Amino acid sequence: MISSLEKIDKIIKILAVPYSGFLSIIFGIMLLSFPIGLYVMFNSEIGKDINYQYPTDGLNLFFAGIGYKIPISFEIGDAFIIAWAAFLILFSISYFGPEESLLKTLSNLMSRGMRNMKDNALVNMMAWFSILILFSVIIEMVQQSVGIKIESPQSDNNLIRFFQLSTSPLTEEVGFRIILIGIPLFLIYSHIPSWKIFFKSLWRPSKYLYIENYKKPMILIITIGLFFGVSHIISGTPWSPGKISQATVAGIIIGWVYVRYGFAPAVLIHWATNYFLFSYLFFISNLSQSPTISESSNPFSNTLEAIIIITGIIAITIKILSYMESRKNIDKTSIIK
Repeated sequence: MISSLEKIDKIIKILAVPYSGFLSIIFGIMLLSFPIGLYVMFNSEIGKDINYQYPTDGLNLFFAGIGYKIPISFEIGDAFIIAWAAFLILFSISYFGPEESLLKTLSNLMSRGMRNMKDNALVNMMAWFSILILFSVIIEMVQQSVGIKIESPQSDNNLIRFFQLSTSPLTEEVGFRIILIGIPLFLIYSHIPSWKIFFKSLWRPSKYLYIENYKKPMILIITIGLFFGVSHIISGTPWSPGKISQATVAGIIIGWVYVRYGFAPAVLIHWATNYFLFSYLFFISNLSQSPTISESSNPFSNTLEAIIIITGIIAITIKILSYMESRKNIDKTSIIK
């Protein structure tokens, strides 16, 4: 007679095979987006009458959901390449750790299920990114059914828009996650006044802070997630009010990933929703000489969205089953004791 635990474990192992395959595909497309993005910024014609040498009069930063402009002059190409290099470094760090490489983790995933998922930051990033996209699509469909549309900020130039999308993950994640979540968690859970622990905890809170119960961190994560959602319609170049719910869910997911897995995967989720997706959209727009871009206007975008959504469905199913398995193991241990 097969027990319920054995059934759950068997289902997880079955799902892990296609799940690993989809994660591998997403990884490959993400990796290719690095040179694609360089092409869009430095060789495409989406900027029309301007190019990467276009000067800007300030650097936009975010603190507590409010945008601030530092009055320094630079060319958008210079700032872009700095942000691009930072993302590539974070991507590389996440590929190799914190415990095992991406390839080894995917191999273990197929053979042992979810037990080694925490060993690689990039696997967790792609999993939660796919869940975020799944939730975003559901939210948009529900809102559209009741007449609430999500309209993106208007931009006069696609090159400037791509530049803003590419640099905002770094500035926003420092402002929302490190300052509004990382520092408060250090003040609550660190009992040692150490600068070393302080900076390490900002990099990966759950590893360097003694957090036994996640109720308080979740309250903070949800609060900042709501703040993150509202900030999308009150600061900078605002979205339509329909963006609040979608951005709030994204803020909560990114906040959770930051606390549990660290700053690198949190930033990379934001990078994926901005740079990764839009580098392909602008690249295809440039090839087709289309003045506008749309996620549903080309077969590649439709296929990529379908892959990400399917991955998200499998990811959340496996996470639910793994939680059920862990609860049953706890109950089993309690009975034995």
